[in-house]
Amino acid sequence: MPQATFTAPDLGSFTGLDDLGLIAVGQRITPERAELECRVVEPDSWCHRCGCQSLPRDTVVRTLAHAPMGWRPTTLRVRIRRYRCTGCAHVWRQDTTRAAQPKAKLSRSGLRWGLQGLVCEHLSVARVADALAVSRSTANTAILEEGRRVLINDEHRLDAVTTIGVDEHVWRHTRRGDKYASVIIDLTPVRHRSGPARLLDMVEDRSKQAFKEWLAERPQEWSLSRILCKGVGGFGDRG
Repeated sequence: MPQATFTAPDLGSFTGLDDLGLIAVGQRITPERAELECRVVEPDSWCHRCGCQSLPRDTVVRTLAHAPMGWRPTTLRVRIRRYRCTGCAHVWRQDTTRAAQPKAKLSRSGLRWGLQGLVCEHLSVARVADALAVSRSTANTAILEEGRRVLINDEHRLDAVTTIGVDEHVWRHTRRGDKYASVIIDLTPVRHRSGPARLLDMVEDRSKQAFKEWLAERPQEWSLSRILCKGVGGFGDRG
């Protein structure tokens, strides 16, 4: 590459912290995991109630599971400044919604990584959880909610769909039996060799009736006569 252009090394850009409104100020790297100490870039020093100037009070630390560096679990230790209003004495924290949803344990980058791994790379929830260094329950709940928000709740997700596949997914193991869900996948990009398959929806149960009910709930303008249904895993004689 005779005309290659390089910039100065930037840990924030490399790890995707810029998109989260964070800046890396420290790191701890071991063979087993990586930890990044971060600070919020944007100040938040004006009172949300009365608009007066505030004074820094102290800092608190928020821990977030982040997209892994390779397969090494990566954790963000975000130092969040707390302010106290000089007028009404109101106390608040810097806004971290760019980095993660309120009370979330995964950063937004970690959520995207987990969702892509589950849907596109066909990783198990257990494998995703291990890579993020969180419990399986935490990974399963957070990633499914993100999938509903990004994929399933998209009103245009059925546009241009011509081929769908149906598979089963075990989402909970219990002593009294496993809990299954039917996974509906858009196979149009695979059929046309234009990209990977994508998730359309997930419904409880793995019976034929569950899939029929899902089809019945689709808009009438969505012509089912053009849909070629392929059972990825197949329902067999169940239901």
